[in-house]
Amino acid sequence: MSEHDADQSSAVSPEELADAVESGESITLLDVRNREEIDAWRIEGPNVESVHVPYMRFVSANVTGDVGSLVDPERSYVVVCPRGEESAEVVGMLEDEGIDARNLSGGMAGWADVYRRREIGSTATDATVFQYHRPATGCLGYTVVDGGEAVVVDPLAAFSDRYLEDVADLDAEVVAVVDTHVHADHVSGLRAVADAAGVSPSIPAAAVERGIDYAVEGREDGDAIEVGGSELRFRASPGHTTGSVSLLLGDVLFSGDALFLNGVGRPDLQGGDADPSNLAGELHATLTERFAELPDDTVVAPGHVRPETAAPYTAALGALRARLSAFSEPRAAFVDRIVGSVGEPPANHGRIVAINLGREVVDDAAAFELELGPNNCAVAD
Repeated sequence: MSEHDADQSSAVSPEELADAVESGESITLLDVRNREEIDAWRIEGPNVESVHVPYMRFVSANVTGDVGSLVDPERSYVVVCPRGEESAEVVGMLEDEGIDARNLSGGMAGWADVYRRREIGSTATDATVFQYHRPATGCLGYTVVDGGEAVVVDPLAAFSDRYLEDVADLDAEVVAVVDTHVHADHVSGLRAVADAAGVSPSIPAAAVERGIDYAVEGREDGDAIEVGGSELRFRASPGHTTGSVSLLLGDVLFSGDALFLNGVGRPDLQGGDADPSNLAGELHATLTERFAELPDDTVVAPGHVRPETAAPYTAALGALRARLSAFSEPRAAFVDRIVGSVGEPPANHGRIVAINLGREVVDDAAAFELELGPNNCAVAD
């Protein structure tokens, strides 16, 4: 480390940054990574502004005494790099110039490790529902706890131990682990959590038919999993994939990637011979027909969230029906819009799908690297 390294008092932890982002605090990030890294993945939030000045420009300016010219000296910065090393040096340089700056400890790697849990409300069941949020990618997972039993929904492999530890802290035990579909944006923790808990992993039967290469319990539309005195009921919700389901717990709908707070699931990530237009048509039917019987006060708990969304990441189904054009669009118009608006897919989605189908095996470090970046599983409304 150089003479310009920032001391601990000039650092902000990833958790502290997540607190600030979620509270709506105005934050200026000074990102010193290269442009390719920034374009692939960045920290975003409702009141987050990013300024890009590559690390090597600071190194050069430090030699010539021009560091202060690279930024606005009247502003305060959180400095970001891949692992917190180059950014620590930059913070030291800025502090030498009297500029307020703090280093993001651990950099983007530390940011990727942040995983937050909060309780979300339900008035129609005695179960307690916990929502997990990974700010780095927007992925959401859930744990339902009732009567000393727990069900984990859409777990991430990177945090497999976390669910088990949290359930143990609640004096409960995991009785089931469920994926709502074969994920394309992150490596699933379905098998790891189920194996550690000594239970069979559950996934929609239609997803099993895609050729899952490991022992799994296929669940049909209408099946239920009991957890304490409550039950999670499977509801076929195809469209994002042929095998997508949602889960209904009292008045809470775990919508997977069928319905988000600001859009719907994209229909082009399944691959193979799946036709995105046909899947988009199925998604329209899921939203306007299969969900039609659910009351407006149903709490929608989705599988992903956009960075600008405020916590907690839920919404009343009635509010989404009023806000999203998907619920009022004719089927043909919906299909054309969705298929034509998919954008870039999640990074490494083909390999991630293969891993989640059990056709490819990677170690934890490789899996962690594969899924970094925005999940890109939604089509915004």
